[in-house]
Amino acid sequence: MYVAGASEFESSARDVPHGVNEGTMKRSPSKRQANGQADADEILPEYDFSRAAPNKYASRYAAGSAVVVLEPDVAAAFPTSGEANEALRALAGIILKHRSRRPAPRRDF
Repeated sequence: MYVAGASEFESSARDVPHGVNEGTMKRSPSKRQANGQADADEILPEYDFSRAAPNKYASRYAAGSAVVVLEPDVAAAFPTSGEANEALRALAGIILKHRSRRPAPRRDF
C-alpha cells in the first residue's frame, strides 16, 4: 500500500531515543545495608581462616624490591634469579657508563 509522502523503506522507529533513568540502576547505601550486603573490605562469617598459614614466600619480597615478569624465552636463558640479576647489573653498568659520556641535551627556554 502506498502512502503519500512516505518512502517504501522508511523506518518506523522514533527519531529520538527514550531518556535513560540512571536513578533506577543505582542502589542507595541504606538499601545495601538493609539487604545485608557486605562492604568490599569486610570479612564475611562464611569465610574460614582457622587453618590459614602465613605466606612462606613473603620474606623474599622485601621492601624496595621489584617483581618483574620475564617472557619465557628470556627466562630460559637465566636458570636462577641470581644470574638474571648479575646480567642486568652488568647491562646497567654499561648503560650508565655510556650515558655519562653523552653531553646533556640543550634546553633553550
